[in-house]
Amino acid sequence: MTDETDVRTQVVAAAQAMAAAGLVVGTAGNVSGRDGDGTIWLTPSSLPYDQVTETNLAAVDENGNLVPDTGRPSTEKAMHLACYRAFPEVGGVVHCHPVHASMFAVTHQPIPAVIEEVIVYLGGDVPVADYRPTGSDELGAEVVRHLAERSGVLMANHGMLCVGRSPDHALHAAMVAEHTARIMWGARRLADPVDLPEKARTDFAAAYAYLRHQTWVAG
Repeated sequence: MTDETDVRTQVVAAAQAMAAAGLVVGTAGNVSGRDGDGTIWLTPSSLPYDQVTETNLAAVDENGNLVPDTGRPSTEKAMHLACYRAFPEVGGVVHCHPVHASMFAVTHQPIPAVIEEVIVYLGGDVPVADYRPTGSDELGAEVVRHLAERSGVLMANHGMLCVGRSPDHALHAAMVAEHTARIMWGARRLADPVDLPEKARTDFAAAYAYLRHQTWVAG
């Protein structure tokens, strides 16, 4: 969590980088960040990312109440709020629909952690949350259920959500997950992918846990 100006700048930068990387199409997806007083800044609803600025972001308090004179928040506001309420160390949330990760989401398959960086940055395999209606409190609760030891979760028949110590950190997790999903999609055409050794998985998972619980708060 950082000051208000920094968070707003990070939300805009992450949103535009997310679009530029092809993780969303049109106005799909959303990005948020939490500032030092607990205010959540979110990308506004139905606005193209190249038009998102610090002045038209939406803001809500910790109870979800709209801050006066700010933009209209995304319909996925409840999902973002659920992440912040459940995890005090989280300072940024990215919701996107990347092509390869979404292939896993619509087939209800987790993205396997067959590459070391997936465990370091995401905690392990990216799990699949059960289907819940878009924008619902139920979706927020279901997503949070999978994020205690992970930075990313697939939403069945929907897309992906990632958390981090800041918006740009959450975006990086999303990009690692999508990169891995693309590798897995191709690798399975060649042969059955080979898992990492169990000791490597355990060691890198411990590194993820340490970083999340010891460094994210200072993010």
